[in-house]
Order: sequence, then structure tokens, then C-alpha cells
Amino acid sequence: PLFLTDFFHDISPWGNKRNHGTKVGKRIMAITIWRLCGRAPNSRQLLVTACFLFLFWCLSLYRVTTINQSRESDLLKAEIIRLSENYVRALARENSDIVDGPYAGRFTAYDLKKTIAVLLESMLDRIDHLEAKVNITKLGGLFGLSSNSSQHLNNNVNPAKGIINAEDVINGVTEECALTAEDKQLFPNCEGKVMWMRQMWKSDPCYGAYGVDGSECSFVMYLSEVEGWCPKKAWRGKVQIIPEDTKLIRYANISTDIEELMKVLVDPNERQGYAWIRMRIRRMWPRFSKAMKSLQLKQDMNGRRKKKILVHLGLLSKQSGWKFAESQFKGGPLGELVQWSDLVATLFLLGHQLTITSEAEQLAGILNKLPAANSPCQSRKELPVDIIYTDIVGLRQFKKHVKGGYGKFSCLLRIVDSFGTEPAYNLRSWAKAHKILTTWGGQDLQPQQFFTMFPHSPDNSFMGFVVEQHLNDTNVVKIERRNQALVYGKNEYMWEGKAAYLEVIKSLVEIHGTVYINTEAKNKTHTIPSYVNNHGLLNGEDLHTLLRQSKIFIGLGFPYEGPAPLEAIANGAVFINPKFNPPHSSKNTKFFKGKPTERKFHPYMPYEYTEEGMLQRMNAYIEHQNFCQFQKQPAKWPPNSAVKFILGEKGVSCKDACWAKNLICDPSHFRDINSKESLLENGATCAQSKEITGILYPSFNTVTNECEIQKEEFLFSCVGEHSELQRLCPCRNYIKVQTALCQGCEV
Repeated sequence: PLFLTDFFHDISPWGNKRNHGTKVGKRIMAITIWRLCGRAPNSRQLLVTACFLFLFWCLSLYRVTTINQSRESDLLKAEIIRLSENYVRALARENSDIVDGPYAGRFTAYDLKKTIAVLLESMLDRIDHLEAKVNITKLGGLFGLSSNSSQHLNNNVNPAKGIINAEDVINGVTEECALTAEDKQLFPNCEGKVMWMRQMWKSDPCYGAYGVDGSECSFVMYLSEVEGWCPKKAWRGKVQIIPEDTKLIRYANISTDIEELMKVLVDPNERQGYAWIRMRIRRMWPRFSKAMKSLQLKQDMNGRRKKKILVHLGLLSKQSGWKFAESQFKGGPLGELVQWSDLVATLFLLGHQLTITSEAEQLAGILNKLPAANSPCQSRKELPVDIIYTDIVGLRQFKKHVKGGYGKFSCLLRIVDSFGTEPAYNLRSWAKAHKILTTWGGQDLQPQQFFTMFPHSPDNSFMGFVVEQHLNDTNVVKIERRNQALVYGKNEYMWEGKAAYLEVIKSLVEIHGTVYINTEAKNKTHTIPSYVNNHGLLNGEDLHTLLRQSKIFIGLGFPYEGPAPLEAIANGAVFINPKFNPPHSSKNTKFFKGKPTERKFHPYMPYEYTEEGMLQRMNAYIEHQNFCQFQKQPAKWPPNSAVKFILGEKGVSCKDACWAKNLICDPSHFRDINSKESLLENGATCAQSKEITGILYPSFNTVTNECEIQKEEFLFSCVGEHSELQRLCPCRNYIKVQTALCQGCEV
């Protein structure tokens, strides 16, 4: 009993000896338990004991909540101050390069201002008030204020400076986010996006997590800070932007270690999809490395930011059904693999960080790890990738996995597209309305996001490939030219119906071929004439030796294009190909059905197809192309100094109008001249103007004397032409051996 009495003295909240009630309580509990310990308790005694224990607990709880209330409040305040100070320091480090604004989104940093304001305005005296006003967002634990009750500024706000004092913040005052006429002109998509937000901001919780609360101001702030569709000055005012910390920038360093690249080019499965790519890269690596050193001597390659680049070869995936991997050494198409090989080598040499995938499962595994990959909120700052190279098959796989989150990735895409995609086929709504929508078109990307094998149209970006050549190699310079021709066609079906054509050539030269013969096929009639000396499929070195021996490289009309003709020319052979009348196109040839182009085939200049040329061209694209900039502003690249505006003749496309002046149409500058004023300045005599959607504008209508302005910027096109229209064309100069770049654009 004495022990129990001391025990209850220690644990009881009534432990103050001056409190008589405390002593009585202790004594009663001690006596009761002592009695129970003296003999076996019955159920009634247990019930009485339980009642005493329950009464004791209630009194203890009452004592804690009444006597120690002020002490607990002090502790709570001290803890809030401590956590707030830690929170402020963390936010200061994380948001050192972000300006303030009145809504607590993940990137607005206004929660930092609010937290500091609360501390400065004596949080200790106003905790009750702050609990009603401050709301902690679920995403990242950031502070946010709801402005539903305060839609407009009060007299304490200075919109010119974009500043709200601490008292206003606590009282829920918001800053002004009005769009001026200039804002609407510079950001033409802003109003439409705001209208969409009014209806759809509750469609996904991510908008609320970024501080969107249904107010117009929160819409503008989200669309400016997170997605970039609206101007930041509409609410930032004149707040100074803190410059980026240059110490945190990662720079790209030239890398010539091929073994490091091979560690990235690891096959994802037993199909060995990268085998041919690895073989070509190893064979050409000495020339690539030499070209990189040569380029470094010609231009400054320092100070380039290291980009995180995802390369996804959809054509190699099992889901494509094309069996590129299985047929790469059995006569399958290699032109696309040539282009992918050279792209991978170029990106690595330029010093960028590569991730390479080819199967849909690999792509899904990467996307599943990305933060909010399926979220419709288009924040790209949290994405661990700067550029994505893929093809049409890969694009479909990409869309399938990211679904509603596709919007945040779309401007990062670069589509490797052999034949190119013209603007009319690219914009889905236009193509569908004019019944030209194909399975390849309708992607709604910027036309310059499509990277082509040949410079078909200035509307797309010419990526090209490297022509493999051995003219100066010691093992080929002594090879004698023979009176022979090599036929361009490695599959038997390409030779069908060409017997009469080949008979004429046979009378002049000996004919050789490199045709894959499927010896496992039974009862198959072979179409290769008996007089053809067929070598079968050859590796790169043996093929170039054969080309060096031949005087003529004979085309059969199909394949239409590829690396081989340029390789033949590089080895000194003359390339001859049939001319079709009328020219083959998507309107009269099955092969082109569904291809998003009406292009007909004309000669081209093979000057850009060297290792150094591709390195230079791709480096310029990576450094200067930015499809995530939604502000309507004068094009910065190519610079204005390289561009000249020309009013073409009637019925002439901008592509041809520029070329007639020894210039090249540059679609990035169409936006600069899409106005009546620009047409008048360049020779048009229109009295009035109107906006039209199509691929022919801006232009002057010689029949109606009207200036016709482009309404849909996705349809700016260099190739559109009409017999009644004079196109207003942005034309740039070019490097004679690098037509994809203007003079000075290589740096």
C-alpha cells in the first residue's frame, strides 16, 4: 500500500501536496487496491474498481486541458515559429529564381511571401485569425490563400508595382491579373485557354494543387507560370526576376568514347534490334570523331547546356509489326536505321545525356516513373527530359501511355519522319474538313517538329543522315573502275516488270546486284535475270568496294529515295533513275497512300551529307529550336539579319518564290509578316483585309484586291500556291554547303 501511494503521487495530476483533494484521491485509490490485493476479488469489486479508474482518468484529462492550456498554446506557437522558419529557408533555396505572385502554386513562390508576412505581422497574436485564412495545399505542403471572397483589388494595392503588403495578404487581398490588348496580341492563345479553364478547372485535382481556385486571376497565374500560355507581367508587375545561378548549369562536353555509347545502346531483348545500328556506328566512328574535332576548330562549342534527351525508336518495337529488327540482315529496309544510327552518334558526340528505348514496355516503364505523367497540368519543369526524338509509331505509343498528360510533352517532341509532313496534313481539323486526313497525319504539332531524311520542304526541319564514303581510304583508292553497273534494289519484288529496261542496260555494261534471296521459300519463281551477277547482301565496306568498281548505279524506280544513291555518287558512280510521267505522288501511287504530303520527286543537292555537316546542323537545332515558347513575338532564330520578305508572283509558292531569289523560305518568320501592314509595305495594293484559314496566307488576292491574313498559325506553309494569289514570303539566306542553316546560324 505504501508503494502504491507513492506511485499514484508520482503519476497523478493532483500531485501538489497543498491540494487536500489530491491526498484524499490518492488514499482512496491506495486503500481500494490494497484491499483487493488481500483477497480474491469478486465481480462487484472489479466493477467498483473500474468505476474508480474511469473517474480518475476523467479528472486527469480535465486537469490537463484546463490548467496546462496556456502552457500548451505557448508550446504550439513556438513550434509553429520553428517550423515556419525552417519552411521559409527551404523555400528560399528551392525558389531562388522564381518571382512572387498572389497564389500559392508550386512555382509561384507566393507562399514564401505569405509565410514571411505572417511572421512579420506577429503570428503569436493572430493564430486564430490565420487559421481561418491560411490553407495548406496537399502538394508539397505549400501555403495558399483562397480569393473566392476577394475577386478585386482594394485601395491598398498598387497594380503598377505588382505589390501587396503583409496586412493585405493576411486579409486575402488579390493582385490584378487583367489582360491588356497588347497581352492578347502577344499571347494569342491565352484568352482561349482562360475560357477553357473556366469550364474545366475542376476536371482534375492537379489544377487546385497549383493554386487554381476558380477565380480569373488564378487562371491567368496558372497559365502563365505553369503552362506558359499567358503573360507573366499581367500579375507580376515590375517585380525583378532573380537571374539563374550559373553554378547549377550543366554544360555539354564533347564525348568521343564509343564504349560509353555502347553501354547506352544495349538491346532490350533477344531480338537484337540495335545490332545493325551498333555495327554502323562502330564502322563510322573514326570519321565522326575526326569531324567533331574539325567542327570544334571552326566554331566555339563551349557554353552549350547539357540536354536530357529520350530517343525512342518505335519502328523497332514488336508492336509496330514491321519486323525491322528481324529483317535488318535479311534485305529489310535500312534507310531509316541509317538515319537513327547517325542521330544517336551525333547526340552523343555533342555531349548530351541519352536514354534510348525501342519497346513499348521500356517507354511505359520510364513514363510510369515520371511525376504526374498522365496529369493534364502542363508543367514541364518537373520533367526529367528536355527533348524527345521518336517516329510516328513511337508517337502513337507515347500518346497511349501518357493519355491526358500528352499536352505537357508535345512541344518536346522531334518526329523523325522520312517523307515529311506538310502543314495541311498536320492540322487534324483542317485535314479532316478537306478529306485529306491520313493515319500518318493529323498530329497537330508545329511543322518544324518533323525531321526529314531529305530537305523536301522548308516547312519541316531537315535532319538528314551521313553519306558513308571511302574515296580517300587506302584500300579503295587503287580500285580500278570497271565497265559494270550495280542495280539499286535488294529485294526481288523490286525487279518485277523491269526486264525490258535492264535488257537495254545489259547491252552496254555488265550488270551486278546485291539481292537477298530467300532460299527457304518453296515453289517460288525468282525474278532476277540469269545474266545478273548477284553478290547477295554485303556489309558496308564490301558494298562500297563494289560501288567504287562500278561506273553506274541503276535505280529501278523503287525505292524512291534512300542513302544508297548518295553513297554511290560519293564513290564516283553515276546514279540513273527512271523518270515517271506523271510524277508519282499520293494521288496516283499506292505506296504514297496515307503519306502526309503531295510532294513530287525532284533532284536535290547532296552537300550536307557529311559527318561534320550533320553534327553542325543538329547542334544548331538543339541550341536554338524551342517549340515550348507560346508567346507571339518576333522570331529570334534565324535572326532578322538573315531574312528578307518577298511578295511572290501569282501562282507561285513561297518555296519557289524564295528559291528564285537564291533564298530559302523560313516558316518561323511567317508570324512576323502576317498583317495587312506587312503586305502593303512589300508591294501589295489591297484596300481591305480579312482573316482566312488555309495554307496560302498571308497573301494578296489579285482578283478581289484584298489582303488575306492567316487565321490559324499551324497552317503557315511554304509550299501552298494558288493562281490568284501573291504569297508574302519570309526568305532567308543559307550556307552554300548547309542549306538548312542561315549564314551565322551555325553558332
